[in-house]
Amino acid sequence: MKFTNEQLWERFQKFYTEFPSIHLSIDLSRMNFTDAFLRGMEPEITRAFCAMAELEKGAIANPDEKRMVGHYWLRYPELAPTADIRREIEETLASLKNFAHEIHEGKIQGASGPFKNLLVIGIGGSALGPQFVANALSHPTTDKLSVRFLDNTDPDGMDRVLAGIGTELDNTVCIVISKSGGTKETRNGMLEAKAVFEKAGLSFAHHAVAVTGCGSDLDKVAVKEGWLRRFPMWDWVGGRTSELSAVGLLPAALQGFDVDSLLAGARACDEITRVSNFKQNPSAQLALMWFYAGNGIGAKDMVILPYKDRLELISKYLQQLIMESLGKGLDINNRIVNQGIAVYGNKGSTDQHAYIQQLREGLNNFFATFIEVIRDRSGASIPVDPNVTSGDYLSGFLLGTREALYENGRESITITIGEVSPFSVGVLIALFERAVGFYASLINVNAYHQPGVEAGKKAASTIIELQGKIVDFLTQKKGSPQTVVQIAEAVSDKSRAETVFKICEHLSGNPETGIRRHDGTSPAAVSYQKAN
Repeated sequence: MKFTNEQLWERFQKFYTEFPSIHLSIDLSRMNFTDAFLRGMEPEITRAFCAMAELEKGAIANPDEKRMVGHYWLRYPELAPTADIRREIEETLASLKNFAHEIHEGKIQGASGPFKNLLVIGIGGSALGPQFVANALSHPTTDKLSVRFLDNTDPDGMDRVLAGIGTELDNTVCIVISKSGGTKETRNGMLEAKAVFEKAGLSFAHHAVAVTGCGSDLDKVAVKEGWLRRFPMWDWVGGRTSELSAVGLLPAALQGFDVDSLLAGARACDEITRVSNFKQNPSAQLALMWFYAGNGIGAKDMVILPYKDRLELISKYLQQLIMESLGKGLDINNRIVNQGIAVYGNKGSTDQHAYIQQLREGLNNFFATFIEVIRDRSGASIPVDPNVTSGDYLSGFLLGTREALYENGRESITITIGEVSPFSVGVLIALFERAVGFYASLINVNAYHQPGVEAGKKAASTIIELQGKIVDFLTQKKGSPQTVVQIAEAVSDKSRAETVFKICEHLSGNPETGIRRHDGTSPAAVSYQKAN
């Protein structure tokens, strides 16, 4: 289905909605749904509205883990189902703001003076949210602290980040974020950072802050070693929806961002997205368009195209929020559904020179979500052509790409905000969080657990255990080369030969292990030995 320009104008007037109180508008006119589709989805979206209302009241919305889901309470503590939860939210916010103030005022200092740098150690939602917000709101002349992230267990990556801090390690405060305290990537980043601090003759504890669950392994370490502060993570807030908890608000406050405005934006968006009316609810509009585009089974990918450098990381942030929440093998009734929506994106107009070519002329297996920002910059722009600025070109590329895609039968949603600010970033976070919740109801999956992630962690633990057995075996056979099959049969069974080969390749590629490789004509002929 393709509409004429006249029909598109009529459609635009019908399906373009402004939400003035949050400075947001959404245009659905270039999605080819029909009025019949909307009518047919009325019972489903009504059910989603009811489920969301129960969730906010404290219902067990994560039945697998028997947990409430309360990230909406973070920006509206009055909604919390108990007085204790409300108090914890309010006290945590006040505490982290006071801590940031004491850092900025120099009342809490590093080994040789005021803190200048912030090192955030986390992974997944404990890094992606803070990274997105940092990139969106940072400014080199106004930020209170310069931020860096350890968000992987890649040794070389950690070396690069820590080397970037250089001689200012003694002026660096570190936030370690892990709800359970057992996340290996975060634990490894903490240990690597601690080693660098100790090598420099510095106490890591005197520069460290924990954001973790009460009584977790990390919490116990922080108490035992006397870290600067500990802030809570609650079991009713999932990692991918934790940006407006201490996970994201503490780094933001330390960088000097207006966390009250972040929360105000999310709260204002929540108020609008509680409205039980498709036309008046931007999150419901998104959820229904996702359902329409993918036939309710995620048949099309979601391409996020923000036309603003500050929003470049929103595609990575949304990738986790959407794919971890919706990518599920079983529905709530334990039926096999293999649901999900694949999400990827970059930024405009960089995309003009990257994958727009395929989007327009290749596989029509996606729908685009353009994010438009009206305000170009805080000051005035110079003309780069007569009466034309760089920002005019950016806007032109967005509108032109949108038209070029539609001309070739590619559908898109356009989200428009007035500017990138703490308030608008809070709006975007809340907008997509609730859209995910609505869509999960439409497809009947639990958006708030992640069994696939846990399976990956267990598999990795099995590999590490096998590696230990391999090293022990080669140590026993020191000086005597052993083939992959010999090693596999000794530590497990022959069926694990491929995994044994990959482990041995990694071991032999790192000299400190003392494992040496002897070449062969095939993987089966390669042998390894522990050097004397």
